[in-house]
Amino acid sequence: MVVERLTALGFSVGDAETLAAHFLDAERRGKRGHGLSRVEWLETRPVDFDPAARPRRLLRGPGYERWDGDGALGYIVLAAIVEVQLAEPPEHACLVVAQRCFPTGMLGYWARKLAEGGLVAALTATSPPRLGHPDGGPKLAGTNPLAIAIPSSDGEPLVADVSMGRVTYGDVIAGAASEDELVPFGGEQAHKAFALALGLQLLVDSLVAELGHGAVLLVARPEADPLPALRARAPGVRLPGQR
Repeated sequence: MVVERLTALGFSVGDAETLAAHFLDAERRGKRGHGLSRVEWLETRPVDFDPAARPRRLLRGPGYERWDGDGALGYIVLAAIVEVQLAEPPEHACLVVAQRCFPTGMLGYWARKLAEGGLVAALTATSPPRLGHPDGGPKLAGTNPLAIAIPSSDGEPLVADVSMGRVTYGDVIAGAASEDELVPFGGEQAHKAFALALGLQLLVDSLVAELGHGAVLLVARPEADPLPALRARAPGVRLPGQR
């Protein structure tokens, strides 16, 4: 049913399956704001994407790639980038910049795929400005999540995926929160989340070559395997990404 609704919007079967897999994984992890509510969101939002568009790799050099969404949804852009990194892993590390890349969904989903393929990944992405300074004023940064994924020889990777907002915009879409709750997390320490949100915003903005939202990915081959020792020190503790 999900694939049928997405193909009705003009997506190919392959792209619809890519989107459906992401939305259903979010539902399984309890992240309803990134789950099936996004199908209705796509059905009702102004058409500012081309379901037939394909992301393009504009530049590939030693340790660096630049991509352009070229009208495709950010989900499809990141899916293509992840597929290429797994098929052509860097010799050591690679910085990947994706311009015109929005929306990107649950960033931990994409980072997890890379870690499951044996790569270390750190991924961030920008969105419309929704976070202001804790003391008030204009909205200056997106919720700008940061996902870090570390592979492991003893099972699933560790995936830390944190938005800088007390709630996510997905929670607003899913009806689980109001826009008034979209503030930097941390209470009296909210200035720390605001600083991270603004730093990530400017990091991405300074690297994309086109106006609009983007994503920045650092992917690398690991030189060590620290997770088994961490798990040995934390028996019974639910580590980030486990559900």
